[in-house]
Amino acid sequence: MKAPEFEGPTNPIAADNWLIDIQVILDFMRLTEQEKVLCASFALRKDARHWWMTVQMRRDVLAMDWQDFVTEFRAMYYNAEILAAQHDEFTSLQQGSMTVMKAVQKFEQLARLCPELVPTEREKVRRMMKMFRTDISKQVSAGSSPPTLVSDCVSRAIRAEYWINRDKEARAQIFKARKEEKAVIKQTQPRQSSESNQKGQTSGPAQNSKQFGRNKRKGNFSGQGQQRNFPPKRNNRGIEGSNIDIPQCAKCGKKHPGVCRMGTNACYLCGKEGHYARNCNQNPQNQNQNPPRPSRNAGSS
Repeated sequence: MKAPEFEGPTNPIAADNWLIDIQVILDFMRLTEQEKVLCASFALRKDARHWWMTVQMRRDVLAMDWQDFVTEFRAMYYNAEILAAQHDEFTSLQQGSMTVMKAVQKFEQLARLCPELVPTEREKVRRMMKMFRTDISKQVSAGSSPPTLVSDCVSRAIRAEYWINRDKEARAQIFKARKEEKAVIKQTQPRQSSESNQKGQTSGPAQNSKQFGRNKRKGNFSGQGQQRNFPPKRNNRGIEGSNIDIPQCAKCGKKHPGVCRMGTNACYLCGKEGHYARNCNQNPQNQNQNPPRPSRNAGSS
């Protein structure tokens, strides 16, 4: 099994990851403490190899156990300034735009470098809850039993993130559909308005010409405003256009309604004496003329 190589110097997280990986392999190989040191030093390259040579100059590396190697390694790559910066980064860590899993991974990396900040499981959960976004942490802590284990906290956060993202996607689809609908309406409205204007323009003169023709056939002429009315014509059967059959008068031999005034000086229309029917006020042809003049017979009587 080939051990992972370490070139150093690098950031503390990368150095810590190499230390964890090499330790897993050494434990699997069931080596002694001194054999672990020799095997790990064999995987050092470039600057890391130069650092180990300086350690050999001041210490008997053959007598070192694995814990001595870890102490020397961390003293080199986990110095006070680097650890102080990692402390600040860990205490101010926020999820932001990272996914839950990415944020948890970053949290665990920094927690390994700052074990004194998370001495217990409960404190680790508290800091992790503080790191999550507000919308996620509210759902994680909801309920009668908030999480007390890191694994439970992470599991709840992943579920909360899933439902939050699903709700956002649904809202985005609704917004997109409404936007497309508005765009379609905006494109069709000018077209409908243009068609309406064209119909109004083409129906103007032609429609007026057709209306004028109909009015002319009916007897309506522009400028008069009203249709000319004519009195109904009489024939031997009575009033023209009527279905009523008036009986023949025995006195005059003609068909007419009412009392027969033949042989009297009375008007055939109103029944008054002193004028003829052609001069009567009830004659439609005399509506706008002067009152009827007395007949000669009326004047002489």
